[in-house]
Amino acid sequence: MATLPPIASPMQILGAAPVDTSTASTYTDLNGLAALKRDPNSPEAISAAAQQVEALFLQMMLKSMREASAEEETSSNEMGMYQDMFDKQVALSISQHADLGISRLLKRQLGATPTSSATHLMSGKPSASYSTTDTAQALPTPAEFVHRVLPSIRRAANELGVDPMGILAQAALETGWGQRMPRNADGSASHNLFGIKAGDEWTGARAPADTMEVINGVATAHRVSFRSYASIEQSIGDFTSLLKNSPRYRDVLAAGADSGAFVARLGRSGYATDPEYANKLKQILRSDTLQSALAPRTAAL
Repeated sequence: MATLPPIASPMQILGAAPVDTSTASTYTDLNGLAALKRDPNSPEAISAAAQQVEALFLQMMLKSMREASAEEETSSNEMGMYQDMFDKQVALSISQHADLGISRLLKRQLGATPTSSATHLMSGKPSASYSTTDTAQALPTPAEFVHRVLPSIRRAANELGVDPMGILAQAALETGWGQRMPRNADGSASHNLFGIKAGDEWTGARAPADTMEVINGVATAHRVSFRSYASIEQSIGDFTSLLKNSPRYRDVLAAGADSGAFVARLGRSGYATDPEYANKLKQILRSDTLQSALAPRTAAL
């Protein structure tokens, strides 16, 4: 007797790609959900969290559709339980394979607030978080971001007498590993790696962006201008001058080769209004994302 082919699932019919089993691929996958907490600032964790929230939205839609239809009434509590389980898994599968727009919006918001946490204003006024995304010229992966910026950051760190990993962690935090930088009015890259805002004393190009300033514990949205540079090297050079010439950062530079002390003192210096700024920098220093991004360069030494 000929063997009948297996019945295709709804997602197979739609021609969906395989589910990434490195994240929570079923709604009961508690281990997968717990894994997202290990490196909450990584692009992978942000993407997975956004998918989970989108799945919850889809689940509510499915449940509402069932309740609105008299024909979908179940004959037993057991049947209702199985339908609820089915709805949850379908919702998660759709969120992982289809682009409904909700996940993209959530990833932008999740990436902007907890990851890109603060920016500095040269005049000494409160700093802010920018959320503008330069999708046209963003560096796609943390490894590519590190490959592009680390040589210049090493030179800057040598000039400042500090460990480069603290500066690298700050650039990663401020830009979401190169995914979020203010854009110029024409859409081109500002190359602003450290979120330095354009005060009255700045005579160069400016890049307008939405920001989130934390003042007296309250986050407030603003539209301000950031410094725009001709290159990443120019951005790093300006940041180097800021730390070297401002008395505010004298204690930061005294951290020397201790990257942990560097980010802790930077958090206390007033560089950022985010009270969690130093903790977020420390998370990046300890993150698997940073270690993985550094691995190709370490292997080449």
